[in-house]
Amino acid sequence: MRPLALTMGEPAGIGAEIAAGAWAALRATGPAFFLIDDATRPFAVPVRAITAPEEAAAIFPVALPVLHRPLPVPPVPGRPDTANAAATIAAITEAVEFAKAHRAAAVVTNPIQKATLTAAGFRHPGHTEYLGEIAGTGVPPVMMLACPELRVVPVTVHEPLARAIARLTPAMIVETARITARALREEFGIAAPRLAIAGLNPHAGEAGTMGREDIDIVAPAVATLRAEGIDARGPLPPDTMFTALARPTYDAAIGLYHDQVLIPIKTLDMAGGVNVTLGLSIVRTSPDHGTALDIAGTGRADPASLIAALRLAAELARARGFA
Repeated sequence: MRPLALTMGEPAGIGAEIAAGAWAALRATGPAFFLIDDATRPFAVPVRAITAPEEAAAIFPVALPVLHRPLPVPPVPGRPDTANAAATIAAITEAVEFAKAHRAAAVVTNPIQKATLTAAGFRHPGHTEYLGEIAGTGVPPVMMLACPELRVVPVTVHEPLARAIARLTPAMIVETARITARALREEFGIAAPRLAIAGLNPHAGEAGTMGREDIDIVAPAVATLRAEGIDARGPLPPDTMFTALARPTYDAAIGLYHDQVLIPIKTLDMAGGVNVTLGLSIVRTSPDHGTALDIAGTGRADPASLIAALRLAAELARARGFA
């Protein structure tokens, strides 16, 4: 298959380290990938600079292919520099262009330091929103986190909780659930997806005694989805829907705000979780952790989530015919 395009992420973070670890783990089996980064940086594995994605597959068994993109300032582990922000963003843009041109099977993104990019003028809250702009399909991009035991999708993502709740509508829930159900069918091979829709308030509002949001916002969305033939259930009490007994009863959990669903999956499987952006014209995955500035450069970073992200990207690319 075509190689995967892996972005550098925050140069002062653990991106280069986990990329090297992922190459060491996958060099014999694949999927093959190339890293868009500065090839002169110190890597703990053999590196070969390439000039085009098409060179990656032949090199991958013997060295980490790095599409050389020099950084303006040598990165210092743990100390992000806004001077490198443009290169960080350019790596994302270039990876997407390769995928759209079918020169890469999919895009896998290393974690970015949002505060550093914002300070340099980046106007997007995160990867998801930027990818929606440059690789969108006319629907809002949807963030899914997936591990072997759980898939979760938040309706609102990178915004303050008060604002997320204030702007929540039945239409937002319906649109997110539709995109999720379609992706589960077309990319994950689930013929009849089952969606669990979380309530907003404790105990899903206790029949309105703890607020009417679940009656006025969530329940109408669930009714609309069921009328469309989507197997959606809810509003479900958020404190019980992620238990070991509940998880096998659905294929994805739809939460109403970021932490409602990201806390359960990261608690369950921080090392194996993968961030997948649904609703794009390309396949994009990412590790479900951040830049880990506190351990950058120490050799302690675990590449497990990146390895899982690369493997899942290859599977989804095959499912969509991009391989």
